[in-house]
Amino acid sequence: MKLYDESIKELLAGLDISKAKSLDIVNANWTDVGDHNLILRADMAYELGGGTNPAVSAMAVTCNDEFVNADEVILIGPDLNEIKNDTPYARIAIVKVAEESLGDGNALYNAIRKIEYVRYHINPKGYMTRISASNNREPVRVGKEALNEGLDFAKVGKLFLDTYHENKNIEAVKLIFITDPAFDYRSLAEQAKHLEDITGAIDHIFKNVMMDCGSCSLQKVCDEVEGLRELHFSVH
Repeated sequence: MKLYDESIKELLAGLDISKAKSLDIVNANWTDVGDHNLILRADMAYELGGGTNPAVSAMAVTCNDEFVNADEVILIGPDLNEIKNDTPYARIAIVKVAEESLGDGNALYNAIRKIEYVRYHINPKGYMTRISASNNREPVRVGKEALNEGLDFAKVGKLFLDTYHENKNIEAVKLIFITDPAFDYRSLAEQAKHLEDITGAIDHIFKNVMMDCGSCSLQKVCDEVEGLRELHFSVH
C-alpha cells in the first residue's frame, strides 16, 4: 500500500513539529455515548471549525513504518480546555496496515472506505462531530459540561484509536489534531482533497473499463501517484 505515501510525506513535511505535542493517552479514558451525542447550541462552549473557520479532515493509509510505527496522538495548537471561542480545526489520520492485508480489486477500495468510515462511529461525550463528506469538512461542537469534566484531545484521541483498532487490518494510527490559528489550513485542505482523489481513482479503476486515459478526468491523479497507473493496467 504505497499509493498514498508521497502525499503523506508532503503532508507531514508541512507540519511544524516544533509546535507539536505528543499527548499522553495511557490513562485517557472517556465515554462514547453513541447516537445520543447531541449538543445544542445553548449547551456548547464553542465549535471547532465553526462558522467560516476551516474544518479539515484528512485520512491516508500506508504500510510504511517511516510514517507510523506506533499509536500516537499529536496536537498542534491549544488543547480543548484552552480554547474559548470558535477556532480553525483539522484532524489528520495516518493509518498503518499490514502489507497486502487490504486485498486488491474492489476489495481494496471497500477496505479503505471502511477505515475512513470509522469517523462516523466515534461519539465522545461532549464532542459532537458534524461531518460533511461532500465538501470534506468536519466541524465539532464541544460541550460546556464535558469541558468541566476534563475533556481534552488525549481522551478524544484515545477513543479514536480504540475504534480504529476494532479493524483487524490496522496496526497503528498517527492521529493529528490542529487548532493553531496560524496554521495553513488552505494548503492542508488541498492535500486532503488530493488524498480523497486517490481513493476515488482506485474506485474508478475497478468500475470503469475505459482505457483512454486522455479522456479520463482522473488522469492527473494517476500521473502523479506512483502505482495508480500500474494498478489501472493490471486490472484491464
